[in-house]
Amino acid sequence: MRNGAIAYDGCSSLASTSSTQQDVDDDKMIAVVLSEEYAKLDGAVGRRLSNLAPVAHVPRINSYFPTLSDSSLDYQRLLQRLNVYGLYEVKVSGDGNCQFRALSDQIYRSPEYHKHVRKEVVKQLKDNRALYESYVPMKFKKYHKKMAKFGEWGDHVTLQAAADKFAAKICLLTSFRDTCFIEIVPQHQAPTREIWLSFWSEVHYNSLYEIQDAPLQHQPRKKHWLF
Repeated sequence: MRNGAIAYDGCSSLASTSSTQQDVDDDKMIAVVLSEEYAKLDGAVGRRLSNLAPVAHVPRINSYFPTLSDSSLDYQRLLQRLNVYGLYEVKVSGDGNCQFRALSDQIYRSPEYHKHVRKEVVKQLKDNRALYESYVPMKFKKYHKKMAKFGEWGDHVTLQAAADKFAAKICLLTSFRDTCFIEIVPQHQAPTREIWLSFWSEVHYNSLYEIQDAPLQHQPRKKHWLF
């Protein structure tokens, strides 16, 4: 859960900075190779949810966080929707990087390339300031520097930047009472892939698959929760 987000000291030494940069570079190299395998558009989840009308996406930063009672109700609502549509969540760590971990799992079939995904999203923000600045109620430089930090929660602005960067239609199955399905599309190009995430509103993101398509190591042993 995001409630367990950790703080990051920004690399307190030259050695740690070098190590972190090497990790990011390694992730980038591996991720580029993996992305070639998974770039093909997969509409399996989309076909399963084809009867849902998506709600238009409005990029925004995190400004509201539900109470414990509300978040518990939201979680039960999300579980019910997963059950109804026969979908399975690949759960990612709740260390503050969950949005980027879930995106990484969808793009590269592993959540471990989240540092690379975050770096690419932040670069998209920096290089295309005019596309996103109006959605951010603070100095934009401060915002993208904040988003570059390990453990900083992603928001709906970073989701839009990810859709633009990776030419992806990002689809959220949400826990919102009145909004089941949100669709985020690239602003200036046609999508070349679909990314499916579950969104426990303002708490956590996970990666979504049809049960039969879930990575083997993540498939549930029993499906009794569908009945």
